[in-house]
Amino acid sequence: MLKPGHLERDDEGKILEARSSVTLILAGSKKIVVDTGLEEEADMIRGRLAELGLSPEEVDIVINTHDHPDHCENNGLFKRARVLSGKGEGRLKEGDVVASGVWIMETPGHTLDSISVVCESSRRIVVAGDALPLMGNYLKGVPPRLHGDRDLAMKSMARIVEAADLVVPGHDLPFLVRERVRVTDLN
Repeated sequence: MLKPGHLERDDEGKILEARSSVTLILAGSKKIVVDTGLEEEADMIRGRLAELGLSPEEVDIVINTHDHPDHCENNGLFKRARVLSGKGEGRLKEGDVVASGVWIMETPGHTLDSISVVCESSRRIVVAGDALPLMGNYLKGVPPRLHGDRDLAMKSMARIVEAADLVVPGHDLPFLVRERVRVTDLN
């Protein structure tokens, strides 16, 4: 995790602040960032990369789970990276392999073009974006509050938790699916 996501609502449920998770995947020689966060978070992301001995220029691929600003405003930070998403020409589709052990799962519902990134390592990790924004969505069995299609959103959440040992949600700390506990350190 370069940066965990965060979501804050008022008493009526209106979003006061939404900041996406930013995840670094090291797959062989490939360096992949999934979702890039808000532009104002650029220094934080640069700093976290530096702690890991990397610079934004060393990132090969950026994948946006969907195109909402809190997930893609820092795409320009990764000047040499190829930027990919589930939208537009050359879009990522179900089963596309991005790097060794890293592939795409289509997870529509929050948006119709939402995708998740699956990483095969010692455990299967799914970087879900807002297809599964909070651990609470999983625990309560409710779709993302903002969704384009409730049924698709519920089906996508079910696919994610069925496939994953660990989920990186769009706006929360990662969590272990079967144990139902958050994980604070993924290094």
